[in-house]
Amino acid sequence: MVQSPQEAYSALFPGKPEKIERRLPYQNQEIPQTLEAVKIDDDIYSVSTIYLSKDQIALAAKLLEQLQSNLLGRAGVSRETAVSVDASYQTANRQRLSAKDYFLEFKSTGAVEQSMRVRWVIRSTPDNGAWIYQISVLHAAPARIDAKKFFSEEAYSNFFDEFHPE
Repeated sequence: MVQSPQEAYSALFPGKPEKIERRLPYQNQEIPQTLEAVKIDDDIYSVSTIYLSKDQIALAAKLLEQLQSNLLGRAGVSRETAVSVDASYQTANRQRLSAKDYFLEFKSTGAVEQSMRVRWVIRSTPDNGAWIYQISVLHAAPARIDAKKFFSEEAYSNFFDEFHPE
């Protein structure tokens, strides 16, 4: 179990993740983003975290929409046309909340087929800010897969089930 107190979550990565910090340019601001990721064989398990302060909270909906549109757009789908399932997650204090998991198959670039399961979660903070989390597994291999069936396997489900924001 990886505890990430600075990013206010815990997650069950299948190995020790590396941590990368960067700044996203957005509406003339630099928004800090943290990515923790680990590569296991053909899969990259990752949790991306963006913190918005109370002064930036007005950006949350548009920023989330942009993150989703960028990723869904790369797969050639929209929120309405993407393969998705209703899901839920449990906070650190055992509260169960609803979410949606998307199963994406990206346009092929030749020898490698990429597909992904992704979930976005927004959590308010006590100081009136918010965390935006993107939890995902990217699978890259020579053969095309049925993303929904493939990512429903226990190893992948556990990663999503064991993500607990504070």
